Amino acid sequence: MTCIIVTGGSAGIGLQIARRLGEGGTEVVLVARNRDRLGEAADALRSEGIPCRTAALDVRDSDAVNDLVGSLPRVDGLVNNAAGNFVSPAVEMSLNGFRAVVEISLYGTFNFSTALARRLIAEGRGGSMCNIVTTYAWTGAPGVSHSAAAKAGMLAFTKSVAREWGEHGIRVNAVAPGFVPTQNATANILSDPAASERMKDLIPLGRFGKVDDIADAVGYLMSERANYVTGAVLTVDGGRSLGISMHAVSDQARA
Repeated sequence: MTCIIVTGGSAGIGLQIARRLGEGGTEVVLVARNRDRLGEAADALRSEGIPCRTAALDVRDSDAVNDLVGSLPRVDGLVNNAAGNFVSPAVEMSLNGFRAVVEISLYGTFNFSTALARRLIAEGRGGSMCNIVTTYAWTGAPGVSHSAAAKAGMLAFTKSVAREWGEHGIRVNAVAPGFVPTQNATANILSDPAASERMKDLIPLGRFGKVDDIADAVGYLMSERANYVTGAVLTVDGGRSLGISMHAVSDQARA
C-alpha cells in the first residue's frame, strides 16, 4: 500500500486532500500541531475505511520532520499544505509575524520535501510531491505580503527541485487554489456580508472554490495519470487570476 504525508491535514483543504487520496487506496499520514484536531480528523477518515496515521508536530522543526519521515514503514509521496496567514499592512507587520508565516509555509515545505527526497533517493525509488501555493504568489496581494512572499518561494522551490530530482523519478508539482470558504478563511475574509458578492463578481465561473475542487486537482497530480508531469502549477481558481478587462463590457457583448 502506498503512503502519502499531508501536512496541515487536520481540517479544511488538507483533510479533503487526504480523504481523496485515501479513497484511492492510499494510506495517509496527517500532520498538524493540534493533537486533538488530528485525532478527530483521523477518526473521521477511518470511519470511511481510509487507513490513516497521525503525527503531531511543527513543520518548522526539522529534527521532528526527519524523525517522522524516517520512522514510517514506507512513504511514497507528500502534500505540503501547512500554512499560516493573517491580514496586516506590511508597514504594520512585525518581523516575528512575517517570519512565522514564511517559516511555516516555506521552511516547512523545505523540511518535509528534502527529508522525503533523501529517503526516496537512498531507496532508489521515485515518488510524487505537491505543494499548495496560491495565485498571489505571482500577482501579489495587499495585506498578505508575508504569505505572498512565502508562496512565491514555494513556487520557485517547486520548479527548482523538479529539475534536480527528476532524474531520480521524483515528480514535484504545485496547485494554486483560489478562494475556498473554509471555516478559517470565511472568518478572516468574509466578515463583511457584502464582501462575498464583490469577490464572486471577479470570478469568471461565478462561484467560490470548494475543497473538492482542490482535492481533485491534487489527486490528479499525485497519481500515475500525471506520471509525465513535473514542475507544473495547476491553477484552480475559477479564472479569478486572469484579471479584469481594461474596458467595460456591454450587456449586448455579454449576450
